[in-house]
Amino acid sequence: MKSIDKIELQRLKFSDYKTLQDLMIKCYPKVQDPAWTKDQIKKLTTLFPEGQVVIKVDGEMVACALAIIIDYQLFDDKHTYLDITANDTFKTHTPEGDTIYGLDMMVHPDYRGLRLGRRLYDYRKELCEELNLKSIVFGGRLPNFHKFDDLTAKQYIAKVKNKEIHDPVLNFQLSNDFHVKRVVKNYLPEDDASESYAALLEWSNIYYQKPQKAYKPQKSVVRLGLVQWGMRPYAGWADLTEQIEYFVDAVSGYRADFLLFPEYVNAPLMAEYNHLSEPDAIRKLAGYTERLRDTFAEFAISYNTNIITGSMPEFKDDILKNIGYLCKRNGQVERYEKIHVTPDEVKVWGMSGGTQIKTFDTDAGKIGILICYDIEFPELSRLLAKQEMDILFVPFLTDTQNGYSRVRNCAIARSIENECYVAIAGSVGNLPKVHNMDISFAQSVVFTPCDFSFPTNGIKAEATPNTEMILIVDVDLDLLKELHEQGSVRTLKDRRTDLYDVVAIEKP
Repeated sequence: MKSIDKIELQRLKFSDYKTLQDLMIKCYPKVQDPAWTKDQIKKLTTLFPEGQVVIKVDGEMVACALAIIIDYQLFDDKHTYLDITANDTFKTHTPEGDTIYGLDMMVHPDYRGLRLGRRLYDYRKELCEELNLKSIVFGGRLPNFHKFDDLTAKQYIAKVKNKEIHDPVLNFQLSNDFHVKRVVKNYLPEDDASESYAALLEWSNIYYQKPQKAYKPQKSVVRLGLVQWGMRPYAGWADLTEQIEYFVDAVSGYRADFLLFPEYVNAPLMAEYNHLSEPDAIRKLAGYTERLRDTFAEFAISYNTNIITGSMPEFKDDILKNIGYLCKRNGQVERYEKIHVTPDEVKVWGMSGGTQIKTFDTDAGKIGILICYDIEFPELSRLLAKQEMDILFVPFLTDTQNGYSRVRNCAIARSIENECYVAIAGSVGNLPKVHNMDISFAQSVVFTPCDFSFPTNGIKAEATPNTEMILIVDVDLDLLKELHEQGSVRTLKDRRTDLYDVVAIEKP
């Protein structure tokens, strides 16, 4: 597959009809007249615009999902597709309903494997929660059922659930937390491959609240995944990236919005160059950086999570820097730099500090990223706070408990000073065959401000010290907004900028 620069999830527009028609023909080559009519798409985009979405890769439409809202109690579980859609008129759609009913979901054959279907399902789930609807329901095809004459539809589904039979559609839906309510006969009479059967599938919104006089939407909760990475010998590039993907896959299974890796995540690859001097070995390691960036970018898209890659060395124009990348799930990639390099990085490797100080806009809030030693300089995080940062991510690598304590205690202070969440993730373990990277000590943590809406000790969650693991944490951005205006103390609002301020110096 060609490289991807940008992936976007957008609402379907009626003006996109011709492109949608072409996509349906490619997705359903064996179905006669598979395309939705213009009138149908016009009705759907008018009745429920947020329910009709597409994914575009570098501007090309490659996936689509269509849905309506229904009052499910008006139907029974034996309904057909035409019952639900009122013979494709969609008169059953009602904003006062309690269920999102999926009408169609398709992914271009050339783009399968990027988990675009999961991304569409995740959007539907978030929409269901946002609208305070009870569930998502749809009839799922059984495209391989016709191959098993000796099985009933119920037996076929049971064998798929038990992994005895592979059904590409049903397996995918089950892996996305849908469960089978029942088997429906004559759901789509023209679906020969499924022999007109369908599995009626449902995803339940655990946050659903029965509406009373007025519904208050859920707060804006963001899920963080922190990787406490194990520094140990790896067999090579494939072995290292396999372990990285393992963690990405594991964290994305919890629908995390962000995934944070630690500083110098690819350091184990330096073992191959341990016969060289330390400056030469780190420059050899820098040769993997662009390749690792592209790998992370692919994972961000295919696993639908924003990845902070920790850090890695960059050697460009005879200058060695410690840098990292924010790989967004929409395909965009942004770069950040370590501003303050440690005395050891200068003395052993000849590393130079960066100059870029900025926040990053994401689909889950505005974030900042400071690499390790940078968290010990309060001016940097204050500059980011002035740009309305919600979450500060700190990938770090410390060898001793002394070094870790500096990072940890400064991170706590930065959270209080700047009224933001601070997530720190480091490495554990040993690299006996890599000079200057022998030992590691870490305990990954998510810190909060200290006020009534937050933990009294400012610790939202923390990993087990010196153990390879992941930490999954939810943080509520709305609590920060309340803190800024109504907190017991307001360290941002009460600053005496008439006496002092922190200002970035513009570099030419």
